[in-house]
Amino acid sequence: MQIHVINPNTTASMTAAIGRAADACAAPGTVIRVVQPSFGAPSIEGHHDDVWAAAGVTEQVRAGVEAGADAFVIACFGDPGLAAARELSPGPVIGIAEAAFHCASLLATGFSVVTTLTRTCVIAEHLVVQYGFERRCRGIHGTDIAVLELDDPASDAYARILASARAALAHDRSGAIVLGCAGMADLCQRLQADLGVPVIDGVAAAVKLAESLVSLGLRTSKHGDYAAPLPKAYAGLAAPFSPRTSP
Repeated sequence: MQIHVINPNTTASMTAAIGRAADACAAPGTVIRVVQPSFGAPSIEGHHDDVWAAAGVTEQVRAGVEAGADAFVIACFGDPGLAAARELSPGPVIGIAEAAFHCASLLATGFSVVTTLTRTCVIAEHLVVQYGFERRCRGIHGTDIAVLELDDPASDAYARILASARAALAHDRSGAIVLGCAGMADLCQRLQADLGVPVIDGVAAAVKLAESLVSLGLRTSKHGDYAAPLPKAYAGLAAPFSPRTSP
């Protein structure tokens, strides 16, 4: 089984960290290939970044389909380009936010999200509504740690995330924490031990869900809006993304 894990930003060190998190949870026989777009933002922290990230995701899904990938994971908590990627891929495409929400809802009656910049909380709020988790998600909390500060010891990221998670559990009366950034993946086990509640890293959750769907022989439905894009010639900067043939 070959799963392509896409980091939608262009920071190689973060791509490598995401790859380590995916490898750590993958089953024997699962080959993880971690990739990033050839263009885009170094981190995704707003709607404008998200647009470019979505285009980068489609670039990598197209390449992955041609390389024989069985499934894809979009390793950004905004799930950029998820619907478009599902149009392009015959196999499952899992966004880490959707995966984390599903897993958290199986482990607690309510969960809280702890994420990076407060300005990105609204993006998570939109996804909670879009995916139908309004009754399970009890709060979304920004730590105001920039994505690329997560691996900087000077940012004191772990202590700040831990404090935010503790406050969220108390304020929201929730039973689980969802980490709202792929860059937090390596903090998951330590946070879970310190907090005493389930802490869900979306990268690991998405990899395991992708493995399950592929093992069950399930593929993305091509009946309806996830049907392959209609072939047409795009103009200008979008020309390389012109839909060609059905996957």
